[in-house]
Amino acid sequence: MASSTINRDRLLKRHALMATFGDTGRGGVIRPALSAEETQARRAILDIARERGFACSVDPIGNLFIRRSGIKNHSAPLRIGSHLDSQIPGGNYDGVYGVLAAFEVLETLADQSVSSIRPVEVVIWNNEEGARFAPTTMGSAVHAGALSLADALNSRDGEDLRLEDELARRLNDLGSLTQIPLGTESFGYIEAHIEQGPLLESADTPIGVVTGIQGIIQFNVTVIGEEAHAGTTPRSRRKDALAAALALIDEIRTLTNDTEDEIRFTIGRLTVAPGAPNTVPSKVVFTIDLRHPDEERLGSLHVRISESCKNFVSPCEITAVTTLNSPPVKFDCNVMAAIEKHADQSGIKHMKIASGATHDAKFMAGLCPTGMIFIPCRDGISHNEREWAEFEHMACGADLLMRVVKQLCMSD
Repeated sequence: MASSTINRDRLLKRHALMATFGDTGRGGVIRPALSAEETQARRAILDIARERGFACSVDPIGNLFIRRSGIKNHSAPLRIGSHLDSQIPGGNYDGVYGVLAAFEVLETLADQSVSSIRPVEVVIWNNEEGARFAPTTMGSAVHAGALSLADALNSRDGEDLRLEDELARRLNDLGSLTQIPLGTESFGYIEAHIEQGPLLESADTPIGVVTGIQGIIQFNVTVIGEEAHAGTTPRSRRKDALAAALALIDEIRTLTNDTEDEIRFTIGRLTVAPGAPNTVPSKVVFTIDLRHPDEERLGSLHVRISESCKNFVSPCEITAVTTLNSPPVKFDCNVMAAIEKHADQSGIKHMKIASGATHDAKFMAGLCPTGMIFIPCRDGISHNEREWAEFEHMACGADLLMRVVKQLCMSD
């Protein structure tokens, strides 16, 4: 087998190119899905792919597929990739690193004239971030059949623009693409990504072998009280929605404390009405984001929080609605073993780690053997213009991906 070493200078050059699309001038990018900036980034990758003789295609939700043929070209492809869209604003590593690492693998296979048994495809998923069109991980969810194409196409952004119309407009800017159906068979899927958390950096470990993606449960909680004059109404007579909400949040925070520090509990949004400085609040709405890698533990916490909201003693009326229940996903043992084997053979320090964030790999895990490779990011910061990954780690992750792909694409 030829050397697995990627072209480090080319990877760095490609990364610098991508950083120009939506550059904020503050170290990050604004490149939401189907924006002019994201379309320019996609077109840049496609143009290089066409020059290399790779086949370029698109499915009905706008996921892009860049293929290097195999000996048995009708076999299901091994797929690798991520996304190019960003938060508003976002960093220069989330998603884009996985696309560039995957594309570098494809180019290295071609440079080394590797004759793979099956095709290898780079996937650029559409609308992973959900920053412009909801929901998040839209392209992979539609591809996997977890979200209907009609619902996705009907999604609207903050300016009431329909995704279907924006997708049609942006596809015209991408050049010639072969149309393929949704849900085409995959032999396997591997996604390289920054960790988006602090564990790898804290452990001075350049590679994370991702075991799966933790589950998410989200609630909307509404507390209804009664408006009253702030200066004349005694505390004993008040139906203070904010006071009730804060006490309930404190109770839930206590029941989600764990010595392992694995439970992720977040109040991400809290609104107070009427919002007048001299009026007792009559209504509070807040969100709960709850995450854990173990399905049974997450389910138990779901029940306990629901019961806390239902049974909380208060003069106010409290209702809690579950808005999202996404169970944890475990990645394929054989894919994880391949990643660990090649890390060991290369002398790369690594550790197993669960993903706290959701990725497109979540939906691919329901279709084919799936895995992820994490690299550290500075201070665990992501979805932020200060997001940063060391180039040594980027190259290390891409080279490891290359080695794993070489093994798997030789499988019949």
